[in-house]
Amino acid sequence: MTPRPIRLVRAFLTVGGWTMASRLLGFVRDIAIAAALGAGPAAQAFVIAFALPNMFRRFFAEGAFNMAFVPMFARRVEAGEDANGFAEEAMALLATLLVLLTLAATAGMPWLVLAMAGGFGDAPAKYALTVDMARIMFPYILLISLAALFSGMLNAVGRFVAAAAAPVLLNVILVAGLGLATALGAAAQDWITWLVLLAGVAQMGMLLACARRAGFALRPRLPRLTPQMRRLARVAVPAALAGGVVQVNLLVGRQVASFFDGAVAWLYYADRLYQLPLGVVGVAIGIVLLPELSRRLQAGDMVQAREAVNRSTAFSLALTLPAALALMVVPSAIVSVLFERGAFTAADARATALAVAIYGAGLPAFVMQKVLSPVFFAREDTRAPFRFALVAMAVNAAVAIGLAPVIGYLSAAVATTAAGWVNMALLWNGARAYGDAATPDATLRRRLPRLLLAALVMAAVLLGLAGALGPALADPALRYPALAGLVLAGMGAYAAACALTGAVTRAELRGALRRGR
Repeated sequence: MTPRPIRLVRAFLTVGGWTMASRLLGFVRDIAIAAALGAGPAAQAFVIAFALPNMFRRFFAEGAFNMAFVPMFARRVEAGEDANGFAEEAMALLATLLVLLTLAATAGMPWLVLAMAGGFGDAPAKYALTVDMARIMFPYILLISLAALFSGMLNAVGRFVAAAAAPVLLNVILVAGLGLATALGAAAQDWITWLVLLAGVAQMGMLLACARRAGFALRPRLPRLTPQMRRLARVAVPAALAGGVVQVNLLVGRQVASFFDGAVAWLYYADRLYQLPLGVVGVAIGIVLLPELSRRLQAGDMVQAREAVNRSTAFSLALTLPAALALMVVPSAIVSVLFERGAFTAADARATALAVAIYGAGLPAFVMQKVLSPVFFAREDTRAPFRFALVAMAVNAAVAIGLAPVIGYLSAAVATTAAGWVNMALLWNGARAYGDAATPDATLRRRLPRLLLAALVMAAVLLGLAGALGPALADPALRYPALAGLVLAGMGAYAAACALTGAVTRAELRGALRRGR
């Protein structure tokens, strides 16, 4: 049997690799949408219409429901109980709720669109187009939420590839479909809404087939509010409320930024940059660690539970610390090369880079939240994370609004970072109530300062090289190879520093990457 820490790291790399592929294809998708729809009314209508089902999905299905469902399902698998029957009941309950939500949202779509984009009310044609597109696309929430349920089942039994690869389908189908529409001379705005639904069907169908191959013969059944479904609902509701808190934080940031000309765009592009490492590392940690902890707790194995949390912490910080410091020390080089062209001026790049540096300072806290949250969710405790999220929301609002007159739009970024560290500290302190699962062991205490030292060495190398490569980074013909060279040099410096300090040993790398049983 492969040692459990090695299995964990290999699972992290599997999920992280597919997540990275999905994020990169997401950039390609955005380019294709921009080419097909431009920045006019159709593009704006699509952005708002597509945001609606995804907003509900983030805190209703993938967030709240799965955070409650996965631990309960994993424990039934570990105990040899009727996990398939439990999943069928959960599927029936989730599908019923989503059908009712879809019907209500379809009827109230004019009001939902105004709640998302009140300014559209002054543009009747754009407003009507948004409502029409949103009504077609909103059933995507049913398809993708059931896909998330099937993903949770697969993750709970250690089958991560299909669940991690499924999001790639959306990007592939949208890019291919828009390319076909362009080749046929069809109106892209008429195709794109149906392409989203097609992608939802493809994702759900693929994951359902994989769940059946994993031994779960799911069959439709009528919803019943059984005792175990009532328990599932009691656990899911606080998680849904915590998801709502996250949406409030985003809304506060947008409202503050909207009072400063250009700030909404600057923060959007900054968000895209720091979300890339956060998505790759954080998503991998959350997906792999939650079912692992649930299984260990069901078996009463606190030693392996602590081992899983400590190795997850080491793995996440080994990837996050260098990414955070890179965003903090060379944000101008990254932003200018990626975005500074056309209407996006040098002044826009400088403003965006400042926000990137601030978000980078919060990146370790955001990722550590993904490590610590499963400690609570694995025990079906969603109330404590909700309380902590409320405190973080208050910090976010106070900092964003209070500092806006002093530092302008940057107050939104500072507030996000400050709230992230507060939430992480509360989660870490609260996890102590569950014993020493989140207590650093000797290996982690030895490794963390060495990882930080290696990341600081990398930051110094990046800072020196960025100065030397300044003219090349500003030259349109050389900027891309110059940035690639900067990134590769930083990676090399970090790897060398890790080897010299003993932060990561060769034996550990070989063990983590080796394929085996």
